[in-house]
Amino acid sequence: MEHKPNIYENKKDIVTIDGPSGSGKSTISRTVASRLNFTYLDTGAMYRAVGYKARQDGVDLEDGDALSCILDTLDLTLLPGNGDTRVLLGKNDISSAIRTAEMGLVASKVSAQPVVRRKLTEMQQKIGEQGKIVAEGRDTGTVVFPDARYKFYLDATPEERARRRSLQLLEKGEKADELDILAQIIKRDANDSSRAIAPLKAADDAVIIDSSNLTIDEVVCFILEKISASLANSSK
Repeated sequence: MEHKPNIYENKKDIVTIDGPSGSGKSTISRTVASRLNFTYLDTGAMYRAVGYKARQDGVDLEDGDALSCILDTLDLTLLPGNGDTRVLLGKNDISSAIRTAEMGLVASKVSAQPVVRRKLTEMQQKIGEQGKIVAEGRDTGTVVFPDARYKFYLDATPEERARRRSLQLLEKGEKADELDILAQIIKRDANDSSRAIAPLKAADDAVIIDSSNLTIDEVVCFILEKISASLANSSK
């Protein structure tokens, strides 16, 4: 019998979930990783950590040479958390400090620098060498793991994303100006989509999900069903 090439043979057991800020990527990626018993990789936290360190050291966010020096000695650790990934810079837990809207814009700026993008992409690919990870970010399906077996692009309207972010802040007892958050989201979308290196976009082979009117459970179930269907097809 003639052997039919399997389109999955050269692909890794990696799930990529890309999308803009506030689309629900973190919660959904963590949940999918848990259901599959895969490792969860929060690539966005890595860029936020670099941005935080640059701000802490008074480094120009567009100075590639200075950022390169930071990366050479960066002591960054990602750990599982009850909510978002715990991020340690040295021995300092900066998890909360990097989750602000301001740090999101800072992360967007440093991520546009080739030296930062190259170094962190290498770190992420090293983590993914063994497979069985769910990688969340903005270019995980297009640049970091182009050979990932399962790719998804999660989106939602800017207004819905601003509403969700406002609720998250209020639940934490923090102040939330929804109009200001919306403006920041729109600005970051423009920055991330227009940058020359690894712009925010869906991979050509990604499944696009508009979560504007979907619950977290509905999105998670949809993703898991797609993965199950792919596994079933690959075993035929």
